[in-house]
Amino acid sequence: MAWVVTGEFRKLWIGQLVSASGSAVTTVALPLVAVVTLQASAVEMGALSAISIAPHLVFGLLAGVWVDRWSRRRVLIWTDVGRLFLLASVPIAAAMDVLRIEQLYVVAVLTGLLTLLSDTASQTMIPLLVPRENLMRANSAALLNLNLASTLGPSVAGFLVQVLTAPFAIVIDAASYVVSAVASYLIREPDRVPPRPRSEVRLSAGLRVLFGHPMLRPLVISAGIAAMAGAMQGPLVVLFLIRELHRSPAFVGLTLTAFGAAAVAGTVVAGPWCRRVGLGRSYLSGVFLASLNGVLLFTGRTPLILLGQVLAGLGMSLFGVPQRTLRQALAPDHLLGQVTASWRTLVIGGQTAGAALSGVLATALHIRPTLLLAAAGMLAGLLVGVFSPLRGLRELPEGEPAGRSLA
Repeated sequence: MAWVVTGEFRKLWIGQLVSASGSAVTTVALPLVAVVTLQASAVEMGALSAISIAPHLVFGLLAGVWVDRWSRRRVLIWTDVGRLFLLASVPIAAAMDVLRIEQLYVVAVLTGLLTLLSDTASQTMIPLLVPRENLMRANSAALLNLNLASTLGPSVAGFLVQVLTAPFAIVIDAASYVVSAVASYLIREPDRVPPRPRSEVRLSAGLRVLFGHPMLRPLVISAGIAAMAGAMQGPLVVLFLIRELHRSPAFVGLTLTAFGAAAVAGTVVAGPWCRRVGLGRSYLSGVFLASLNGVLLFTGRTPLILLGQVLAGLGMSLFGVPQRTLRQALAPDHLLGQVTASWRTLVIGGQTAGAALSGVLATALHIRPTLLLAAAGMLAGLLVGVFSPLRGLRELPEGEPAGRSLA
Protein backbone atom coordinates (compact mmCIF):
# COMPACT_ATOMS: atom_id res chain seq x y z
CA MET A 1 0.00 0.00 0.00
CA ALA A 2 2.92 2.36 0.59
CA TRP A 3 3.84 2.40 -3.10
CA VAL A 4 0.71 4.33 -3.99
CA VAL A 5 2.09 7.49 -2.40
CA THR A 6 5.31 9.48 -2.54
CA GLY A 7 8.82 8.12 -2.32
CA GLU A 8 9.46 10.16 0.83
CA PHE A 9 6.50 8.51 2.54
CA ARG A 10 7.84 5.13 1.45
CA LYS A 11 11.03 5.79 3.44
CA LEU A 12 8.99 6.69 6.51
CA TRP A 13 6.80 3.61 6.02
CA ILE A 14 9.74 1.21 5.73
CA GLY A 15 11.46 2.65 8.79
CA GLN A 16 8.31 2.48 10.90
CA LEU A 17 7.54 -1.07 9.75
CA VAL A 18 10.97 -2.30 10.81
CA SER A 19 10.95 -0.50 14.17
CA ALA A 20 7.36 -1.58 14.93
CA SER A 21 8.32 -5.19 14.26
CA GLY A 22 11.29 -4.92 16.60
CA SER A 23 9.19 -3.23 19.27
CA ALA A 24 6.67 -6.08 19.10
CA VAL A 25 9.48 -8.43 20.06
CA THR A 26 10.44 -6.30 23.06
CA THR A 27 6.80 -6.04 24.18
CA VAL A 28 7.02 -9.78 24.89
CA ALA A 29 10.72 -10.09 25.70
CA LEU A 30 11.04 -7.31 28.31
CA PRO A 31 8.40 -8.75 30.69
CA LEU A 32 9.98 -12.19 30.19
CA VAL A 33 13.35 -10.74 31.21
CA ALA A 34 11.72 -9.53 34.42
CA VAL A 35 9.92 -12.83 35.11
CA VAL A 36 12.44 -15.43 33.96
CA THR A 37 15.80 -13.73 34.38
CA LEU A 38 15.14 -11.51 37.41
CA GLN A 39 12.34 -13.54 39.08
CA ALA A 40 10.24 -10.37 39.44
CA SER A 41 7.27 -10.33 41.81
CA ALA A 42 3.70 -9.48 40.84
CA VAL A 43 4.16 -6.00 42.32
CA GLU A 44 7.33 -5.43 40.29
CA MET A 45 5.60 -6.65 37.12
CA GLY A 46 2.71 -4.27 37.74
CA ALA A 47 5.14 -1.41 38.24
CA LEU A 48 6.97 -2.29 35.01
CA SER A 49 3.70 -2.25 33.07
CA ALA A 50 2.55 1.02 34.65
CA ILE A 51 5.72 3.00 34.03
CA SER A 52 5.71 1.89 30.39
CA ILE A 53 2.44 3.78 29.93
CA ALA A 54 3.22 6.68 32.27
CA PRO A 55 5.15 8.85 29.74
CA HIS A 56 2.09 9.01 27.46
CA LEU A 57 0.00 10.42 30.29
CA VAL A 58 2.61 12.66 31.94
CA PHE A 59 4.35 14.05 28.85
CA GLY A 60 1.62 13.61 26.22
CA LEU A 61 0.70 17.28 25.81
CA LEU A 62 4.32 18.44 26.10
CA ALA A 63 5.36 15.98 23.39
CA GLY A 64 3.03 17.73 20.96
CA VAL A 65 4.59 21.11 21.72
CA TRP A 66 8.09 19.73 21.26
CA VAL A 67 7.29 17.98 17.97
CA ASP A 68 5.67 21.14 16.58
CA ARG A 69 8.80 23.16 17.38
CA TRP A 70 11.47 20.68 16.31
CA SER A 71 12.32 19.07 12.98
CA ARG A 72 10.17 15.94 12.84
CA ARG A 73 12.80 14.14 10.81
CA ARG A 74 15.39 14.79 13.53
CA VAL A 75 12.95 13.65 16.20
CA LEU A 76 12.58 10.34 14.37
CA ILE A 77 16.35 9.90 14.01
CA TRP A 78 17.29 10.74 17.59
CA THR A 79 14.48 8.76 19.18
CA ASP A 80 15.63 5.73 17.17
CA VAL A 81 19.23 6.24 18.30
CA GLY A 82 18.14 6.69 21.91
CA ARG A 83 16.05 3.52 21.93
CA LEU A 84 18.91 1.63 20.28
CA PHE A 85 21.28 2.39 23.18
CA LEU A 86 18.66 1.93 25.90
CA LEU A 87 17.59 -1.51 24.69
CA ALA A 88 21.15 -2.62 23.92
CA SER A 89 21.98 -1.98 27.60
CA VAL A 90 19.74 -4.89 28.66
CA PRO A 91 21.60 -7.78 26.96
CA ILE A 92 24.93 -6.12 27.80
CA ALA A 93 24.02 -5.96 31.50
CA ALA A 94 22.70 -9.53 31.37
CA ALA A 95 25.96 -10.77 29.81
CA MET A 96 27.91 -9.01 32.60
CA ASP A 97 25.52 -10.47 35.21
CA VAL A 98 24.65 -7.01 36.57
CA LEU A 99 21.09 -6.68 35.26
CA ARG A 100 18.57 -5.49 37.88
CA ILE A 101 14.86 -4.70 37.85
CA GLU A 102 15.66 -1.01 38.42
CA GLN A 103 17.45 -0.94 35.06
CA LEU A 104 14.34 -2.36 33.36
CA TYR A 105 12.28 0.41 34.97
CA VAL A 106 14.61 3.06 33.55
CA VAL A 107 14.65 1.42 30.11
CA ALA A 108 10.84 1.10 30.11
CA VAL A 109 10.12 4.71 31.06
CA LEU A 110 12.74 6.28 28.77
CA THR A 111 11.86 4.12 25.76
CA GLY A 112 8.22 4.95 26.46
CA LEU A 113 9.01 8.67 26.30
CA LEU A 114 11.05 8.30 23.10
CA THR A 115 8.32 6.16 21.53
CA LEU A 116 5.77 8.85 22.41
CA LEU A 117 7.87 11.46 20.59
CA SER A 118 8.53 9.14 17.64
CA ASP A 119 4.89 8.14 17.19
CA THR A 120 3.74 11.76 17.39
CA ALA A 121 6.37 12.87 14.87
CA SER A 122 5.65 10.05 12.41
CA GLN A 123 1.88 10.64 12.46
CA THR A 124 2.27 14.39 12.02
CA MET A 125 4.81 13.97 9.23
CA ILE A 126 2.42 11.97 7.02
CA PRO A 127 0.38 15.03 5.86
CA LEU A 128 3.67 16.75 4.96
CA LEU A 129 4.81 13.90 2.72
CA VAL A 130 1.63 12.99 0.82
CA PRO A 131 -1.02 15.01 -1.03
CA ARG A 132 -4.35 15.52 0.74
CA GLU A 133 -6.12 13.12 -1.64
CA ASN A 134 -3.70 10.32 -0.67
CA LEU A 135 -3.98 10.76 3.11
CA MET A 136 -6.36 7.85 3.52
CA ARG A 137 -4.10 5.48 1.58
CA ALA A 138 -1.09 6.61 3.57
CA ASN A 139 -2.88 6.05 6.88
CA SER A 140 -4.02 2.61 5.75
CA ALA A 141 -0.39 1.77 5.00
CA ALA A 142 0.78 3.17 8.35
CA LEU A 143 -1.85 1.21 10.25
CA LEU A 144 -0.86 -1.91 8.33
CA ASN A 145 2.60 -1.60 9.91
CA LEU A 146 1.17 -1.71 13.42
CA ASN A 147 -1.21 -4.57 12.67
CA LEU A 148 1.44 -6.70 11.00
CA ALA A 149 3.85 -6.11 13.88
CA SER A 150 1.29 -6.85 16.58
CA THR A 151 0.11 -9.99 14.76
CA LEU A 152 3.46 -11.56 13.88
CA GLY A 153 5.63 -10.01 16.60
CA PRO A 154 4.53 -12.13 19.60
CA SER A 155 5.05 -15.39 17.69
CA VAL A 156 8.48 -14.30 16.50
CA ALA A 157 9.32 -13.06 19.99
CA GLY A 158 8.40 -16.38 21.56
CA PHE A 159 10.70 -18.21 19.12
CA LEU A 160 13.57 -15.78 19.70
CA VAL A 161 13.22 -15.95 23.48
CA GLN A 162 13.27 -19.76 23.25
CA VAL A 163 16.42 -19.74 21.11
CA LEU A 164 18.34 -16.72 22.41
CA THR A 165 16.86 -16.19 25.93
CA ALA A 166 14.82 -13.08 26.72
CA PRO A 167 17.60 -10.49 27.23
CA PHE A 168 19.28 -11.31 23.93
CA ALA A 169 16.01 -11.38 21.99
CA ILE A 170 15.89 -7.64 22.69
CA VAL A 171 18.96 -7.26 20.46
CA ILE A 172 16.59 -7.72 17.49
CA ASP A 173 14.59 -4.65 18.54
CA ALA A 174 17.76 -2.63 19.11
CA ALA A 175 19.00 -3.54 15.63
CA SER A 176 15.67 -2.55 14.09
CA TYR A 177 16.21 1.04 15.21
CA VAL A 178 19.40 1.22 13.15
CA VAL A 179 17.37 0.52 9.99
CA SER A 180 14.64 2.93 11.08
CA ALA A 181 17.15 5.71 11.81
CA VAL A 182 18.77 5.30 8.38
CA ALA A 183 15.36 5.40 6.67
CA SER A 184 14.43 8.55 8.60
CA TYR A 185 17.79 10.17 7.75
CA LEU A 186 17.05 9.70 4.03
CA ILE A 187 13.69 11.51 4.23
CA ARG A 188 13.66 14.99 2.71
CA GLU A 189 11.45 16.92 5.11
CA PRO A 190 9.42 19.69 3.42
CA ASP A 191 9.71 23.28 4.58
CA ARG A 192 7.41 24.15 7.44
CA VAL A 193 5.79 27.26 8.81
CA PRO A 194 8.18 28.82 11.39
CA PRO A 195 7.15 27.85 14.95
CA ARG A 196 5.27 30.40 17.01
CA PRO A 197 7.11 32.32 19.75
CA ARG A 198 7.26 30.43 23.05
CA SER A 199 5.04 33.04 24.68
CA GLU A 200 2.23 32.05 22.28
CA VAL A 201 2.55 28.29 22.86
CA ARG A 202 -0.16 26.81 25.09
CA LEU A 203 -0.44 23.20 26.22
CA SER A 204 -4.19 23.45 25.74
CA ALA A 205 -3.95 24.39 22.04
CA GLY A 206 -4.37 20.82 20.79
CA LEU A 207 -7.31 20.21 23.12
CA ARG A 208 -8.98 23.42 21.97
CA VAL A 209 -8.70 22.36 18.33
CA LEU A 210 -10.17 18.92 19.08
CA PHE A 211 -13.08 20.24 21.14
CA GLY A 212 -13.60 23.43 19.15
CA HIS A 213 -14.34 21.89 15.76
CA PRO A 214 -17.83 20.54 14.97
CA MET A 215 -16.39 17.41 13.32
CA LEU A 216 -13.43 16.68 15.60
CA ARG A 217 -15.38 17.21 18.83
CA PRO A 218 -17.81 14.28 18.38
CA LEU A 219 -14.99 12.20 16.92
CA VAL A 220 -12.73 12.56 19.96
CA ILE A 221 -15.61 12.06 22.43
CA SER A 222 -16.83 8.98 20.57
CA ALA A 223 -13.34 7.51 20.24
CA GLY A 224 -12.49 8.27 23.87
CA ILE A 225 -15.58 6.49 25.20
CA ALA A 226 -15.09 3.53 22.84
CA ALA A 227 -11.40 3.26 23.76
CA MET A 228 -12.16 3.19 27.49
CA ALA A 229 -14.85 0.52 26.98
CA GLY A 230 -12.60 -1.52 24.71
CA ALA A 231 -9.84 -1.41 27.33
CA MET A 232 -12.33 -2.73 29.89
CA GLN A 233 -12.84 -5.76 27.68
CA GLY A 234 -9.24 -6.42 26.64
CA PRO A 235 -7.75 -7.73 29.92
CA LEU A 236 -10.71 -10.08 30.46
CA VAL A 237 -10.59 -12.02 27.19
CA VAL A 238 -7.80 -14.42 28.14
CA LEU A 239 -9.09 -14.70 31.72
CA PHE A 240 -12.59 -15.53 30.50
CA LEU A 241 -11.45 -18.11 27.97
CA ILE A 242 -9.12 -19.92 30.38
CA ARG A 243 -10.95 -19.74 33.71
CA GLU A 244 -14.61 -19.51 32.74
CA LEU A 245 -14.72 -21.55 29.54
CA HIS A 246 -11.70 -23.80 30.31
CA ARG A 247 -10.29 -23.42 26.80
CA SER A 248 -6.72 -24.37 25.99
CA PRO A 249 -3.86 -21.93 25.53
CA ALA A 250 -3.79 -23.03 21.89
CA PHE A 251 -7.36 -21.79 21.46
CA VAL A 252 -6.42 -18.46 23.06
CA GLY A 253 -3.61 -18.18 20.53
CA LEU A 254 -6.05 -18.96 17.73
CA THR A 255 -8.40 -16.15 18.82
CA LEU A 256 -5.54 -13.65 18.96
CA THR A 257 -4.37 -14.79 15.52
CA ALA A 258 -7.90 -14.37 14.15
CA PHE A 259 -8.03 -10.83 15.55
CA GLY A 260 -4.64 -9.90 14.10
CA ALA A 261 -5.32 -11.39 10.67
CA ALA A 262 -8.65 -9.55 10.48
CA ALA A 263 -6.97 -6.29 11.49
CA VAL A 264 -4.40 -6.69 8.72
CA ALA A 265 -7.17 -7.45 6.21
CA GLY A 266 -9.08 -4.45 7.51
CA THR A 267 -6.26 -2.07 6.61
CA VAL A 268 -6.46 -3.32 3.02
CA VAL A 269 -10.22 -2.80 2.68
CA ALA A 270 -10.50 0.36 4.82
CA GLY A 271 -9.69 2.74 1.97
CA PRO A 272 -12.18 1.28 -0.53
CA TRP A 273 -14.79 1.02 2.24
CA CYS A 274 -14.31 4.70 3.17
CA ARG A 275 -14.74 5.71 -0.46
CA ARG A 276 -17.86 3.57 -0.80
CA VAL A 277 -19.78 4.54 2.36
CA GLY A 278 -17.97 7.75 3.36
CA LEU A 279 -15.44 8.57 6.07
CA GLY A 280 -18.03 9.09 8.81
CA ARG A 281 -19.96 5.89 8.20
CA SER A 282 -16.75 3.89 7.88
CA TYR A 283 -15.73 5.09 11.33
CA LEU A 284 -19.18 4.30 12.77
CA SER A 285 -19.33 0.86 11.16
CA GLY A 286 -15.89 0.03 12.56
CA VAL A 287 -16.91 0.95 16.12
CA PHE A 288 -20.11 -1.09 15.73
CA LEU A 289 -18.28 -4.21 14.55
CA ALA A 290 -15.73 -3.92 17.37
CA SER A 291 -18.52 -3.55 19.96
CA LEU A 292 -19.99 -6.94 18.96
CA ASN A 293 -16.94 -8.80 20.26
CA GLY A 294 -18.00 -8.65 23.91
CA VAL A 295 -21.51 -9.87 23.13
CA LEU A 296 -20.29 -12.80 21.02
CA LEU A 297 -17.64 -13.68 23.61
CA PHE A 298 -20.38 -13.71 26.26
CA THR A 299 -22.14 -16.60 24.47
CA GLY A 300 -19.22 -18.96 25.11
CA ARG A 301 -19.69 -20.65 21.73
CA THR A 302 -16.52 -21.34 19.77
CA PRO A 303 -17.69 -20.16 16.30
CA LEU A 304 -19.14 -16.96 17.77
CA ILE A 305 -16.03 -16.29 19.85
CA LEU A 306 -13.86 -16.52 16.74
CA LEU A 307 -16.34 -14.41 14.78
CA GLY A 308 -16.20 -11.76 17.50
CA GLN A 309 -12.41 -11.58 17.28
CA VAL A 310 -12.57 -11.27 13.50
CA LEU A 311 -15.15 -8.48 13.70
CA ALA A 312 -13.12 -6.67 16.37
CA GLY A 313 -9.94 -6.78 14.29
CA LEU A 314 -11.75 -5.68 11.15
CA GLY A 315 -13.59 -2.93 13.01
CA MET A 316 -10.38 -1.57 14.52
CA SER A 317 -9.01 -0.85 11.05
CA LEU A 318 -12.29 0.47 9.65
CA PHE A 319 -12.52 3.12 12.39
CA GLY A 320 -8.78 3.70 12.73
CA VAL A 321 -8.06 4.83 9.17
CA PRO A 322 -10.81 7.50 8.86
CA GLN A 323 -10.26 8.96 12.34
CA ARG A 324 -6.53 9.40 11.68
CA THR A 325 -7.20 10.91 8.27
CA LEU A 326 -9.78 13.37 9.62
CA ARG A 327 -7.52 14.47 12.44
CA GLN A 328 -4.59 15.12 10.11
CA ALA A 329 -6.70 16.90 7.49
CA LEU A 330 -8.61 19.17 9.88
CA ALA A 331 -5.83 20.18 12.27
CA PRO A 332 -3.79 23.28 11.35
CA ASP A 333 -0.25 22.49 10.23
CA HIS A 334 1.47 24.40 13.04
CA LEU A 335 -0.59 22.58 15.71
CA LEU A 336 -0.69 19.11 14.20
CA GLY A 337 1.78 17.72 16.74
CA GLN A 338 -0.19 19.12 19.67
CA VAL A 339 -3.50 17.86 18.25
CA THR A 340 -2.01 14.38 17.72
CA ALA A 341 -0.48 14.31 21.20
CA SER A 342 -3.68 15.57 22.82
CA TRP A 343 -5.66 12.85 21.05
CA ARG A 344 -3.21 10.17 22.20
CA THR A 345 -3.25 11.48 25.77
CA LEU A 346 -7.05 11.36 25.93
CA VAL A 347 -7.36 7.95 24.31
CA ILE A 348 -4.52 6.31 26.23
CA GLY A 349 -5.76 7.91 29.42
CA GLY A 350 -9.18 6.43 28.72
CA GLN A 351 -7.66 3.04 28.04
CA THR A 352 -5.74 3.18 31.32
CA ALA A 353 -8.92 4.01 33.22
CA GLY A 354 -10.84 1.29 31.38
CA ALA A 355 -8.23 -1.37 32.11
CA ALA A 356 -8.22 -0.47 35.81
CA LEU A 357 -12.03 -0.42 35.91
CA SER A 358 -12.27 -3.85 34.29
CA GLY A 359 -10.59 -5.52 37.25
CA VAL A 360 -12.85 -3.77 39.74
CA LEU A 361 -16.04 -4.59 37.85
CA ALA A 362 -15.02 -8.19 37.11
CA THR A 363 -14.39 -8.73 40.82
CA ALA A 364 -17.67 -7.12 41.87
CA LEU A 365 -19.95 -8.34 39.08
CA HIS A 366 -18.02 -11.26 37.56
CA ILE A 367 -16.59 -11.42 34.06
CA ARG A 368 -19.68 -11.99 31.89
CA PRO A 369 -21.60 -8.89 33.06
CA THR A 370 -18.42 -6.83 32.68
CA LEU A 371 -18.07 -7.98 29.07
CA LEU A 372 -21.60 -6.81 28.36
CA LEU A 373 -20.96 -3.48 30.10
CA ALA A 374 -17.86 -3.01 27.92
CA ALA A 375 -19.92 -3.71 24.79
CA ALA A 376 -22.56 -1.23 26.00
CA GLY A 377 -19.83 1.36 26.53
CA MET A 378 -18.59 0.95 22.97
CA LEU A 379 -22.14 1.32 21.70
CA ALA A 380 -22.45 4.52 23.76
CA GLY A 381 -19.38 5.85 21.95
CA LEU A 382 -21.00 4.83 18.68
CA LEU A 383 -24.18 6.77 19.51
CA VAL A 384 -22.18 9.95 20.08
CA GLY A 385 -20.98 9.68 16.49
CA VAL A 386 -24.36 8.66 15.08
CA PHE A 387 -26.06 11.79 16.48
CA SER A 388 -23.42 14.15 15.09
CA PRO A 389 -22.26 15.55 11.73
CA LEU A 390 -19.98 12.49 11.39
CA ARG A 391 -22.89 10.37 10.20
CA GLY A 392 -23.27 12.33 6.97
CA LEU A 393 -19.57 12.96 6.28
CA ARG A 394 -18.52 11.30 3.02
CA GLU A 395 -15.29 13.08 2.06
CA LEU A 396 -12.69 15.29 3.68
CA PRO A 397 -14.18 18.75 4.27
CA GLU A 398 -12.86 21.40 1.93
CA GLY A 399 -11.30 24.63 3.08
CA GLU A 400 -8.92 25.75 5.79
CA PRO A 401 -8.04 23.32 8.59
CA ALA A 402 -9.69 23.81 11.95
CA GLY A 403 -8.39 26.05 14.66
CA ARG A 404 -6.19 28.49 12.74
CA SER A 405 -7.23 31.21 15.13
CA LEU A 406 -6.62 29.13 18.24
CA ALA A 407 -2.85 29.19 18.17
